[in-house]
Amino acid sequence: MTELQNDRFLRALLKQPVDRTPIWMMRQAGRYLPEYRETRARAGDFLSLCKNADLACEVTLQPLERYPLDAAILFSDILTIPDAMGLGLYFETGEGPKFRQTIRSEQDFALLSRPKMDDELGYVMNAVSTIRRELNGRVPLIGFTGSPWTLATYMIEGGSSKDFRHSKAMLYSNPALMHALLDQLAEVIIDYLNAQIAAGAQAVQIFDSWGGALSHRAYTEFSLQYMTKIVAGLNREAEGRKVPVILFTKGGGQWLEAMAESGADALGLDWTTSLADARSRVGDKVALQGNMDPSVLYAKPEYIRQEVGQILQEYGQGSGHVFNLGHGIHQFVDPDHAKAFIEAVVELSPQYHTQR
Repeated sequence: MTELQNDRFLRALLKQPVDRTPIWMMRQAGRYLPEYRETRARAGDFLSLCKNADLACEVTLQPLERYPLDAAILFSDILTIPDAMGLGLYFETGEGPKFRQTIRSEQDFALLSRPKMDDELGYVMNAVSTIRRELNGRVPLIGFTGSPWTLATYMIEGGSSKDFRHSKAMLYSNPALMHALLDQLAEVIIDYLNAQIAAGAQAVQIFDSWGGALSHRAYTEFSLQYMTKIVAGLNREAEGRKVPVILFTKGGGQWLEAMAESGADALGLDWTTSLADARSRVGDKVALQGNMDPSVLYAKPEYIRQEVGQILQEYGQGSGHVFNLGHGIHQFVDPDHAKAFIEAVVELSPQYHTQR
């Protein structure tokens, strides 16, 4: 593989010295970019875009052509796994993802298949290897997955949910079935991320989008436990370098100490947790990623720059911080505002990495 020209993202995740704070954005390849909308129109629909390695590569690289980002992230979806397990993923305009089959009983669970990474999910690995080739060492490539709990909610509810009625009903009324589902998902995710690493992913992130919907005890038992299992099962070195793992629970600021014991190299933060507070709580155990509110990007560029400065000040001196939004960029954001955000990090962060 080609030698990396810019490795500050990987170095920061491992708390190694960097010249400035690295930056990437969750959902950086997406609907806010007109070029993405044009490529998606050519693909026909979202799933067709995900399953076409060349087009998935094209949209992955689009934000790198606009902005001085320090990482690319695989263009895919967290629901590729349940789809490959036989649930039949589809998208309805304005309603988000849906599944033709749901998991509500032991009988439903028994019908789940164990997908082969080079078969049902081979298109994801094709996209990873294509993107790595086209990046040609420009920046690292991030692979990703949804967490077992997050994937389980979609599989049980049949799509998105505001109250997770069926998922929480199963958790409390049939915990054995929930644990069986989560354990199977963890096993599949280990295979999935290891296949992405083998195909060329240089860091991986676990998106626990709905962990914050759980109670304190339920989070530890039904979400964090299984993410910890995944981290333990990953191949943590490839091409002579460590492969860092980022664990991101939206709404998970109250569990940072427990998350820091997971074995992950870095924790993602949403905008509800102070970086200064998070750093004081986790110490040197893990790096931190985040955490500007995506809605700040609706503000004028001068305000965006001010917010960036405050967040950098919150983290303070030294490596171990990857700048990001606290969740995915919104589709209605002006691309020029994203540019102001990224350029502010590039310009303002070197002062926090001076060698003393």
